[in-house]
Amino acid sequence: MVMGQLDTHDTRLGAGLEAALGWWREAGVDCAFIDAPQDWLAAENPAPERKAAAGRQATNAPAPGRSASSAPEAAPIAADRTNWPLSLGAFAPWWLSEPSLAPCGLTRVLPSGPDKPALMVLVPMPAEDDGDILLSGKTGKLLNAMLAAFGIDSAQIYRASALPARIALPDWAAMASAGLGAVLAHHVALVSPQRLLVFGKTDISALLGHGSAHNAPNLHQFNHDSGTIPVGFEYDLETFLAKPGWKAGVWQRWLDGCPPETSGTSGHGEMGR
Repeated sequence: MVMGQLDTHDTRLGAGLEAALGWWREAGVDCAFIDAPQDWLAAENPAPERKAAAGRQATNAPAPGRSASSAPEAAPIAADRTNWPLSLGAFAPWWLSEPSLAPCGLTRVLPSGPDKPALMVLVPMPAEDDGDILLSGKTGKLLNAMLAAFGIDSAQIYRASALPARIALPDWAAMASAGLGAVLAHHVALVSPQRLLVFGKTDISALLGHGSAHNAPNLHQFNHDSGTIPVGFEYDLETFLAKPGWKAGVWQRWLDGCPPETSGTSGHGEMGR
């Protein structure tokens, strides 16, 4: 037989195919299969209501070329803006009571710090060990060490989170579509900081209207209800706890984003672990 050509008179091919089919028959595979799930325990003659349900399922199936929605849309978050707080003093009780901000039963944690601070620090949500005070656990200690290296009094920093409570696997893109990004912008406007530092660019980037977290580091200005402020984006603080060597990059980016008169000489400080 010539290479590349099929000899139709070669009986060995037919014998081989017959042997292969015979092997599968002995294994019990003697019919075609489909991907649709089947109820193996169902009776051979299903009840009328089961037939009706199957008919409705077939009717509601998406047409070829269309895909059904994988999950329902998130409920609107604080959709009624007439109830939004108009001052930072009114923000705290609203943050604790607005039902759409977090599921019922979760412990909510307040932001803290003065209004019009030199720096507002934003994290995605409270850490596991924060308790009743935001950034009071391990991540908070790391933040304080960073601020000391920056030459900033940690008591003068406003600490905030995008979510009032810790939520397992939050869908940031869905919450952005539901309006959480607008709430965040309003919060920043009420605080009115001179500068914003975001820890958690992978998560919070979605709230700021960026399709990819990789775009966040290229954003140097944050627009809120009352104006524009400089902003810096970093990985979440848990990442820096796990990778202490990455803190050097935070320091360099801080210097790059500071005016010469505010960069200080504290670069020799130790940012801790």
